[in-house]
Amino acid sequence: MGFSKDNLKGFILALSSSAFIGASFIIKKKGLRRAAITSGVRAGVGGFSYLLEPLWWLGMLTMIVGEVANFVAYAFAPAVLVTPLGALSIIVSAVLAHFILNEKLHKLGILGCVMCIAGSIIIVIHAPQEHPITSVQEIWTMATQSAFLLYVASVIVLVFVLVFHFSPQCGHSNILVFTGICSLMGSLSVMSVKAVGTALKLTFEGNNQLLYPETWFFMFVVATCVITQMNYLNKALDTFNTAVVSPVYYVMFTSFTILASVIMFKGIINGYFKMLTKYFECSQKVY
Repeated sequence: MGFSKDNLKGFILALSSSAFIGASFIIKKKGLRRAAITSGVRAGVGGFSYLLEPLWWLGMLTMIVGEVANFVAYAFAPAVLVTPLGALSIIVSAVLAHFILNEKLHKLGILGCVMCIAGSIIIVIHAPQEHPITSVQEIWTMATQSAFLLYVASVIVLVFVLVFHFSPQCGHSNILVFTGICSLMGSLSVMSVKAVGTALKLTFEGNNQLLYPETWFFMFVVATCVITQMNYLNKALDTFNTAVVSPVYYVMFTSFTILASVIMFKGIINGYFKMLTKYFECSQKVY
């Protein structure tokens, strides 16, 4: 796939975002450890003393910078291109955790990171060009189609089950509970971020999208999802090894985001269909 200028901007912003987010995992983990020592109550069991820890806020600031870069990236490039580039955050967090947190990365963990990156490269290479979006109402139409509404309903039900049933029982022994909540909510936040980013991009170009209630609804969804993700990601980081949380969260988050993108935008399906069409056309010319 040849990169358009917008895709290239999204690609560079996504790489920068992953570097900041990967570093933020380590800084926040250090802050969580300090807060637990000071207060005696860990975030994993419901403590919020980390809110008084400057190091944790430094980690939050680093993550915000990364998320802003990620936010802007979604305005320029399709989600199926931006999201998989989060693989870089795994390498950053795993390497820093090895040297700073003394959380040793074993051979199996290294293999897992390599496989994640390999899969991301394949997806990025074949990421489709995205058709231009002219208004936030166009995204709203895609978000309210029956297939995506069914996906949203399924996510909400699964999150409620994980939060109220599995979290109290096995949240502190099974990493998939906390990361699952973050990943499911993350897939909705990415779709909403895509909408908000596009609305702001169009607004800055002179086509004001802030007049539409749909824009503000997407902003509300982003805020709700991000707060939920932050809470349960803190619980996961405080309870489990960072070198384990980062890859598991990345894989689940990327998988759900691509699935949501396929359902809502149908981008990757159309992209692969066009790629196969070109392949068969070239084959017919050869023969």
